[in-house]
Amino acid sequence: MTTLPGDGTPRRRVLQLLATAGTGGAQESAVALLLHIDRSRFEVEAVTLAEGRTVRRIRELGIPVTVIPAQDDESTVRELAAYFQRRDIDILHAHLFRAELLGTRAAQEAGTPVVVATAHSSRVRSPADMAALAAVTPSINRLIVPSGAIAAKVRAEGRGTAEITVVPNGVDLDRFSPHRPSQDTAALRAALGIPPGAFLIGVVARLEPEKGHRYLLEALPAIIEAVPNAWLVVVGEGSQTDALRAQAGSLPLAARQRVVIAGFQTDVEAVTQALGVAVMPSLREAQGLAVLEAMAARRTVVASAVGGIPETIRDGIDGLLVPPADPPPLATAITRLARDARLRDRLAASGRHRVEDRFNADASVRQVEAIYEEELIRAGVHTSASIMDVSAVGT
Repeated sequence: MTTLPGDGTPRRRVLQLLATAGTGGAQESAVALLLHIDRSRFEVEAVTLAEGRTVRRIRELGIPVTVIPAQDDESTVRELAAYFQRRDIDILHAHLFRAELLGTRAAQEAGTPVVVATAHSSRVRSPADMAALAAVTPSINRLIVPSGAIAAKVRAEGRGTAEITVVPNGVDLDRFSPHRPSQDTAALRAALGIPPGAFLIGVVARLEPEKGHRYLLEALPAIIEAVPNAWLVVVGEGSQTDALRAQAGSLPLAARQRVVIAGFQTDVEAVTQALGVAVMPSLREAQGLAVLEAMAARRTVVASAVGGIPETIRDGIDGLLVPPADPPPLATAITRLARDARLRDRLAASGRHRVEDRFNADASVRQVEAIYEEELIRAGVHTSASIMDVSAVGT
């Protein structure tokens, strides 16, 4: 615990522990907490178990971050426990599989009062991984999930011993403003070689099998036939980069000439704003943060009806939902939107309002702060909430 200079108000030290520092929804969720947490009540810092883009981004934001490279589990647990004790950590908030496993064990060794974990992933776990997570779950004070679909998943994995709370991911509404300067998107299109008048379809996601890119590429010839000025941009990096380039190169000429595999892009906001239709053709998804970002940017969305996505998008109201791994309905939905500007505008406006009301970063962070306060009180640790109306905590 530390105090604010001059007023003696107690602040609790919160550590955000990330297993990996690549790019994805888990990393964005942790960064949102680091940026938006109430610093009059909490002092927040970050530890990751690997270097990566998110580490660089956190440092650029001026937030303390330490890298403790994960080697063998036992030495990593010892090093984490020593760090927690040295920094007098009050709350560990673990993100992703190894952070949950190793961080929870380290918190037990260090005597850290509160352990919170967020189960971000929709990944199908092996029996060994499920058993390992179930074993540490009784030592976790609160398990946060981004959707009801993931709540059901973690219970099925044997983690029902934890108190589970759904806290949807939130989007920084200013970062993904629909009023992004038009010169940003024009410059992006020029840099990618996309004509100014093209109708741009895009997917922003890790290039991994579960994201379903291959089905969007399979749908592209039908889309191009119906919408001759359509182009597709694929933004992200991952294990499928070479395979997707090869698949794009094998498409019929008309479609092949309209695909840009753009790789990692630093200005995701400009990419999102440049799209006529944002697509998320996933096979599984915890919630779909890129979907929320597109909605926040007032872009029209087509997404697979999997995982937590139907909890975010109301089909025909905030976007269009399609079956996963099925190119013809995907092509039909995208074509429908490309041909109907009024429908696009209506869905996009509704999507922006839905994110403002239910999925904004500030609201998500306030819910997590309430969980922190509630668990600190349960652990017998004095907090600022102790002198307020505790019945309001968690509402």
